[in-house]
Amino acid sequence: MEKNQRKAPEFSGGGKETMEQHSERGMNQSAKFILAAGVFCASMSSIFFKFMTAPSCVTATYRLGWTVLLLTPAVFLRHRRELLSLKAGELGWCALAGVFLALHFFVWFESLRLTSVASSTVLVCTEVVFAAFGYLIFFGRRIRGIETAAIAVAVFGSVVIAMADGGGSAGEHALAGDLMALAAAGFSALYTLIGVRQRGHMSTTVYTYVLYWASFFTLLVIDILTGTPVLGYGPMDWLMSLCLAVFCTLLGHSIFSWSLKYLSPTYVSTVKLAEPVFAAAAAFVIFAEMPGMLQLAGGIIVLAGVYLYTKNA
Repeated sequence: MEKNQRKAPEFSGGGKETMEQHSERGMNQSAKFILAAGVFCASMSSIFFKFMTAPSCVTATYRLGWTVLLLTPAVFLRHRRELLSLKAGELGWCALAGVFLALHFFVWFESLRLTSVASSTVLVCTEVVFAAFGYLIFFGRRIRGIETAAIAVAVFGSVVIAMADGGGSAGEHALAGDLMALAAAGFSALYTLIGVRQRGHMSTTVYTYVLYWASFFTLLVIDILTGTPVLGYGPMDWLMSLCLAVFCTLLGHSIFSWSLKYLSPTYVSTVKLAEPVFAAAAAFVIFAEMPGMLQLAGGIIVLAGVYLYTKNA
């Protein structure tokens, strides 16, 4: 009888541990599903943009304007104290990150006007390559041999895409679009590196809110300096820019940050490689935009290089 009494707590404890493990696995599975949904939302950025007639900089301005407008109530209701306590130095770093984010959106949207959705979205994925060099320069992190090999593979794939896009009557414009996509990846890496520095002592919500405001003002300045009208565009431009803000920025990129609580950065980075796949598939269905064999080969090589890097970083 005593033996049975002693065994009961052990069985109960074991059952409780199993339930906790089961619950954790269930949460991880849910996080994976939600992350996949976030990647799909983010991948629609190039598709929404294709429906817009506004210039690239205006499109980016609208996207960031909607984003800060939608974020403002939540920030002031839940994070007002942290926002108001920010020091000048912190605001300065956030502003600098916002400038790089603005340049990223501006240059990337412009690349979509010149090259294919598939080429542009694949080349933007090389952000991790630029970030690797940034870690080396700014944080003193050494690049290992396997990481160097992965970077070389991604660069080779980019060259293949450039060779594919460089031929034909539209080759010059497509090649310029490819170079702009690579520049957009570089700007994205710079704002990400600043985020690594700032996220150590700022919440995600406040950091991104200040970042988006700085990016919005930067884009407005670019509009003014280039003499680009900000108003006078049709309802479709306003609607698509709202979709960019809601689906691609608030849902897509916010889910990326949220998922890091439950999933490893390597897993998140790897799943994000599905973005060009979703984007290319949507472009084929909606715009009948079919990448050539050399473009497909280059895209696969780039994604393989990025995957190899994220897997071993």
